Amino acid sequence: MRGYSGFGTAVLLAPAYSVLWGPRIGVPVMLLMELFVSMQLLPKAFGQADRRVMLPIGGAAVLFTPLGAFILLTADQDLLRRFIGGFVLVFGLLLSSGWRYHGSRPLPLNLAVGSVAGMLKGATGISGPPVILYLLAGPEEAKRHRANLILFFAVISVISVIPPALGGLVGWTVLAKVVLLLPVLLLCVPVGARLFHVIPDRWYRRLALAFLVTTGLITVLA
Repeated sequence: MRGYSGFGTAVLLAPAYSVLWGPRIGVPVMLLMELFVSMQLLPKAFGQADRRVMLPIGGAAVLFTPLGAFILLTADQDLLRRFIGGFVLVFGLLLSSGWRYHGSRPLPLNLAVGSVAGMLKGATGISGPPVILYLLAGPEEAKRHRANLILFFAVISVISVIPPALGGLVGWTVLAKVVLLLPVLLLCVPVGARLFHVIPDRWYRRLALAFLVTTGLITVLA
């Protein structure tokens, strides 16, 4: 999903891993994996992205990520897990409904979207939904949308791993899980990138949305 659409690592892995191991292990595992994936996809996407829009969004997200990380370190873990699941579920349903933001993209709004995304990233590992819903209604072609998302996730993934590390969440347990799971993710990202040029967007989108809604629902109920 990440290789195909430019997003999907966090919205699928954060709720699933939070159910398996709790947010304080699951979120750092996902953040480290996303960092490597972002660096894998960034070189090709950098030249295709709209940096005028994406760099302010990414910059604001970077500034607000530590505030979200404080929530991750202090919030009740069961409550946070259910919030992650509910957030993913609502996001999947919104995408399924076809709702998008159709207004302009002035700098203050870019900064506001980035700030919300950053706080969510620090607290839940998931920053994509507000940015995705904000961007996908634009007139750009699919290739530009994908590049914009890849650039955003690359910018925020670098800073997002620092607060959990400083807070003592990146221990041997987290690193062992990353070493085990990261090769699988890195092998599948190029497959998704190739499918982007083969599978019609409407077919893939239905499958991806089904995964999102199902993952969110399981996380809320588990």
